[in-house]
Amino acid sequence: MPTIAVAIPCRNEAPTIRAVIEAFRRSLPESSIHVLDNGSSDDTAAIARQCGAMVHPVPSPGKGETVRVMFREIDADVLIMVDGDLTYPPDRARDLIAPLVDGRAEMVVATRLLQHEVASFRPGHRFGNKLVIRAINALFGARLTDALSGYRAFSRRFVKTMPVLSRGFEIEIEITLHALNHFIPIVEVPVAYGTRPQGSESKLRTIRDGTRVLATILRLFKDYRPLQFFGLIGIVLVAASAIVGVAVVREFMELGHVVGVARAVLAVSAGLVGVVALATGLILETMNRRAREFYVLLADQIIAPSSSRRDSIGPPT
Repeated sequence: MPTIAVAIPCRNEAPTIRAVIEAFRRSLPESSIHVLDNGSSDDTAAIARQCGAMVHPVPSPGKGETVRVMFREIDADVLIMVDGDLTYPPDRARDLIAPLVDGRAEMVVATRLLQHEVASFRPGHRFGNKLVIRAINALFGARLTDALSGYRAFSRRFVKTMPVLSRGFEIEIEITLHALNHFIPIVEVPVAYGTRPQGSESKLRTIRDGTRVLATILRLFKDYRPLQFFGLIGIVLVAASAIVGVAVVREFMELGHVVGVARAVLAVSAGLVGVVALATGLILETMNRRAREFYVLLADQIIAPSSSRRDSIGPPT
């Protein structure tokens, strides 16, 4: 039998954690359930133990730290990650597993933006989510509909080869862009996104975490697409150098000397920096290719469930 694990990152989710665990017990009775307690000050961990879940303490604050522990300590053929606030439907778990079982994906994302209640997103969050996904699709040539969903299913191969570097809520962006960069197949499954029950409080801070998310997109675009990032800078600077340089040369030909020395210095400086930027992009692109080859060799050593074992998970409900 292939092993299935449900991992629930939590911080002060005592009002909802019991309901989440019990719902996944009903939906996936064959799975093991793990609660990753990120320094809760309430009874989250105690309630999880009462419900029979395995509790993994995560002392370092941040969802990224929690996911790092999750990927390192939980060993399963299929890993489902879900928030502990009862906003995602546990009864759709087998729908998330199905593309992994069929071999169509290594990560399945439960997308929220197509089906949700008005109160599911705080003011500005829906706009922010759309802004983020449009930026990712434009920069990485993707067609995703949700990059910040906390309800996902992963193959063992993905989990054991994903280097988690983020510390906070930008972890979903890092996971998504890692998959896009390495051409890992992603399948999206629309689900109904609910509202937090009374007494459950969101840990997301709009300005702080929104800024981190956008900064992470820009940073990873630089890391994963260095030729495009530095090439664009280089082309702009070389073009500016050429435009200013033409004016300087024309001035010299007409007057016999250069009046605007500052413009000449600007033209030369912009040209030199632009060429350096283009060279930097080419060098980093070559290094990225070598790193990608190493990643593929490493990932291929992670054994995925065989086709004979996949069928035992059962069809989606």
